[in-house]
Order: sequence, then structure tokens, then C-alpha cells
Amino acid sequence: MHDELVDHLTRSTPLSRGEALRVIQDVLAYFDETAGDYVRRRHRELQAEGLVNAEIFDRIAADLQYRAVAPPELTLRQLRRLVYG
Repeated sequence: MHDELVDHLTRSTPLSRGEALRVIQDVLAYFDETAGDYVRRRHRELQAEGLVNAEIFDRIAADLQYRAVAPPELTLRQLRRLVYG
């Protein structure tokens, strides 16, 4: 799986074939996260850093536009619903 990308990484970096495959799998797993899962995870992380919801939801809304496949723009209310149901 992803042989062309593995070949490219082994040619262009010092990674071995196994290391390149692990990097690809890690990146794909990172971007496989749904928008809802991302919002809930980031909310927990930012809350643990001591931020309040107003700051958290503003930051999450800004960050979502930079995801690999940007979800539709979510309102603050929609973000809250993803976290609290």
C-alpha cells in the first residue's frame, strides 16, 4: 500500500522503507479523524491548558479551516454541540 509514496520518501529522505511506511500510516491516521472527533479532542486539550470556552471555540473554529479536508464552516453553537451533545 502506498508503494510509490514509500519509494519517494526512501529516495528523498534518510528513512528506511519500514520507517517511511510508519510515517505514512501515522499521517493518514492523523487526517482520518472526523471533524467531530477533532473538535472534541482539541476542546479537551485546550481546556487542560486552562483556556476558557470562548477562547477554545474561537481557536478551534480558526484551526478547522486548515485541516486537510476542511469541513463546512461551523458556528460556535455547532462546535459546542459537538462537544456537549
